[in-house]
Amino acid sequence: MNQGPTLRRGSEGRDVRRLQRLFVMMKTLDVGDIDGIFGPRTEHAVRDFQRDKGLTVDGIVGPQTWRALPADPDTPQLSRGSSGHAVSGLQRGLKRYHGPGTDPGAVDGQFGPNTESAVRAYQRDRQIGVDGIVGDIRWWTPAGGAGATLASLSGLVTV
Repeated sequence: MNQGPTLRRGSEGRDVRRLQRLFVMMKTLDVGDIDGIFGPRTEHAVRDFQRDKGLTVDGIVGPQTWRALPADPDTPQLSRGSSGHAVSGLQRGLKRYHGPGTDPGAVDGQFGPNTESAVRAYQRDRQIGVDGIVGDIRWWTPAGGAGATLASLSGLVTV
């Protein structure tokens, strides 16, 4: 079950980005819509979601709408020095991607030079700005057929 503050058109910030990530994960918004600003496209996605779930259709994300949303994906911003479950997932996703130079080596949960090199190769291949950092755009950019993303290849999504 998900929860968060009440959000509506004009809201901004981290929780709006989180909401937008959920809608990108559900294929309701595009990756470019993750901007932290609750504008018309986000409101439209909220209204459609509320209608589909039989909720009050008001475009406001309150307790009922939050509860109906899936759990947040485990897609934090990662860079060299990061460690843990999300890094292991990233490493598995890069291996599954099968792009040139995207094999990070061992899946060890440590974002070291091999993982950074693989991330940079993935970014070059997907043409999404090469900086070795994995954030919203890198997790959610389409990564091939059937709607795959780096987040889904990494097993870090909830739908």
